[in-house]
Amino acid sequence: MAERRDMLSQTIRIDIPPDLLKTIDSTRDRKVGVPARKSHETRSSTGPVGLLELDSNFHELFQHVYDGALIADLSGRIIDANRRACEFLLYERAEFQSLNITDVISGSDSGLVKALRTNLAKDLFTLIQCYCARKDRSLFPSEIAVNHLKLSNQGYLCFFIRDITLRRQADELLRTEHNAIQNSSNGIGIATLDAQFEYVNPAVAQMWGYDRVEEVIGRNIVDFLADPALAGKMIEAGRAGKVWTGRTLAKRKNGSSFHVQISIAGNRDSDDELVGMVFSFLDISDSLRVEEAERQTERQRVMVESLGAACHHLGQPATVILASLDVLLKLSAVEKNEVVIDLLSSSMEAAETLRTMLRDLNGMTEYKTRPYLENQEGTAAGGARILDV
Repeated sequence: MAERRDMLSQTIRIDIPPDLLKTIDSTRDRKVGVPARKSHETRSSTGPVGLLELDSNFHELFQHVYDGALIADLSGRIIDANRRACEFLLYERAEFQSLNITDVISGSDSGLVKALRTNLAKDLFTLIQCYCARKDRSLFPSEIAVNHLKLSNQGYLCFFIRDITLRRQADELLRTEHNAIQNSSNGIGIATLDAQFEYVNPAVAQMWGYDRVEEVIGRNIVDFLADPALAGKMIEAGRAGKVWTGRTLAKRKNGSSFHVQISIAGNRDSDDELVGMVFSFLDISDSLRVEEAERQTERQRVMVESLGAACHHLGQPATVILASLDVLLKLSAVEKNEVVIDLLSSSMEAAETLRTMLRDLNGMTEYKTRPYLENQEGTAAGGARILDV
């Protein structure tokens, strides 16, 4: 392992943006859609294509290397190519004789070859991240490992080309997914099978009132919920690889509480082995307050409608009672019975008050109550309340 670390520490990485992404000066004409400029001498077809064939074993190995392989002299002029390089770059093997490595690596120039010779002279490994230009001038992302090669007592540069299009696409997808998770308003956390957080997005820290996500990493989900028993059920479901969704009360850093909806799903590796849990958190405090307000509104609507219906049914008997009392009061006036007259007058006033109250209740649009009794300070005494008409 130590030897591997030493080897990696001696690796020089070179990133070369393609011509398409670089500022092109007036002396350069090698870009997408334009045939490659031949800045070097063209060699005849009887040139050193057969150099590698001097060693049949080496030639066989070279042709069957998985990566595209090019061998060039120390000036960068390509001498030979294997089958894979022909597939990648769309050239025939003989056509590579007229190319320099800078014709293949988009955006490169003679300074690259000089840097490669310098690095290899110091026994430094060189890895190039770049775009390669095909014969039709289309580009593909590639990773090129460069080595020093000795053949027939002469030094050469060997380029091993790997098409990393799929890897680049996967990296871009991962980057997009990561940005989406990081910027999500929902809290998202990844935990071990013991429910200890290995990753949380900023929304989780903000939801629980922490300044930094590092304050949450390494802690257990149980620390953040008010109901340990429910937290245990959640963890048990997650360990079993089941999907669990529910609502519970959560505890913020400052001790306050809020309602949160939690969803849990299993986190599986490439072999479909369960390795942890994925949590999704949604603060539902506001939505619960809205739901309660809606319930109160609906309750008031039902009460108002019920009162309206009751007033309608009570109105007619009250009118009959009032009319009957009026007739009795007039008859009593003839007989001049003062006691009866007083009783009937009081009954008339009560009936009139009842009719007025029924009329007000029937026209009521808002259901409100007030304390039935108030103390001397004007505050409610006891829990009894009556309708505020």
